[in-house]
Amino acid sequence: MAAELKKFSESRDLTRIERIGAHSHIRGLGIDNALEARNISEGMVGQHSARKAAGVILQMIKEGRIAGRAVLLAGQPGTGKTAIAMGLAKSLGEETPFATLAGSELFSLEMSKTEALTQAFRKAIGVRIKEESEIIEGEVVEISVDRPVFSGTAGPSSGSSSTSVIAKTGKLTLKTTDMETVYELGGKLIEALSKEKVQSGDVITMDKTSGKVTKLGRSIGRSRDYDAVGSHTKFVRCPDGELQKRREVVHCVTLHEIDVINSRTQGFLALFTGDTGEIRVEVREQIDSKVAEWREEGKAEIIPGVLFIDEVHMLDIECFSYLNRALENEMAPILVIATNRGITTIRGTNYKSPHGIPVDFLDRLLIISTQPYTEEDISKILDIRCTEEEVDMSPDAKHLLTKIGIETSLRYAINLINAAALACLRRKGSVVEMEDISRVYQLFLDVKRSTQYLMDYQSQYMFSDDPVDVSDADESMQVASG
Repeated sequence: MAAELKKFSESRDLTRIERIGAHSHIRGLGIDNALEARNISEGMVGQHSARKAAGVILQMIKEGRIAGRAVLLAGQPGTGKTAIAMGLAKSLGEETPFATLAGSELFSLEMSKTEALTQAFRKAIGVRIKEESEIIEGEVVEISVDRPVFSGTAGPSSGSSSTSVIAKTGKLTLKTTDMETVYELGGKLIEALSKEKVQSGDVITMDKTSGKVTKLGRSIGRSRDYDAVGSHTKFVRCPDGELQKRREVVHCVTLHEIDVINSRTQGFLALFTGDTGEIRVEVREQIDSKVAEWREEGKAEIIPGVLFIDEVHMLDIECFSYLNRALENEMAPILVIATNRGITTIRGTNYKSPHGIPVDFLDRLLIISTQPYTEEDISKILDIRCTEEEVDMSPDAKHLLTKIGIETSLRYAINLINAAALACLRRKGSVVEMEDISRVYQLFLDVKRSTQYLMDYQSQYMFSDDPVDVSDADESMQVASG
């Protein structure tokens, strides 16, 4: 029974790990050193001008000097806006902070909209803190620990007999290629050395301030001492120079993490639970002044990151007025927003505006537009998705799927890939053929056919409106998507 349970948990874990996302094939922007977009690279296809513009933004971010800029990715649904933002995030590297937010997410949080936006802004601003620490680095020649024998009587200074047993003393002999020294060890260091399982022949570093011991590996000089060595054993050279060295340690954190740690009501545990609540303005002001001090002293460096807000037309007029002011702050990240709306109502008002964004805010934006994909682009994207989803498809089936993608939408065609693979599996086939594509095409309707079906059978539905001509419906759909 236990074996069955174990097997079930393993299979469940694998399913979770191997899940494929809509943009899991994106690995970067696919641009060269001259910021020219390659035709197919890092999972990106087509959209050359949009990717080139995103490459310029990427270069600005990597320079780290320009912040508080805002970029709008505007285009029809399914033209790769989120893919470009994902590519930008992957190209930035580990250190540069990248925070994402959906426009509708603000209205579901248990805090005010402005607080949620403030937290998102501060998640996208990194602080690189530098500090110097004294370390001792060398090869262990000998390590000896003296454990006092338990006599059953307490010492004069100890409260009980058990404390005399715990108090250990020892000696540690360390060497480099130039020198050798013997160190007296206290209880704390002995415990740290035994925890790391340090033995003679290991190369270690000890932090003098924190007492942390790190084992770097075994000395190459001792490699012949043992006949059998595990595959995980790492051999390193004996350090040279002085035993005591000064080393610069760099920590990278975001302003939001510093806020949460210094917020007394929450503490650092809120970083793990995610339930940060509202953070007081005073706390943020103190942190900003402290970070400014560190910058003047050369201890810290600000890394402006990227905040990506998808479906930005879902924000209301209050959020846009807050963003107007927030972008002028010297501690502002680069803001990238995306929308697929045309001229529509600004949420919270009766006024219409391009993309549902107020004109004064639009004026601050660098606008990148995405164009509909060509037939060749759709074919290449479907190729990449078939590889990503591990689906073998015949050239005829791919050609048919490309035609479906042109007639309907790229998203609908991508959704059919896995459904066709299941239909192929059902007939015990190994390669998806045209018959599998046509079968799932008949089973699952696209938007146009679904609309046509509603028009034909409208009278049989509850609360049906007056019959509308299908051509009018198509025109209204085109306006909505535009």
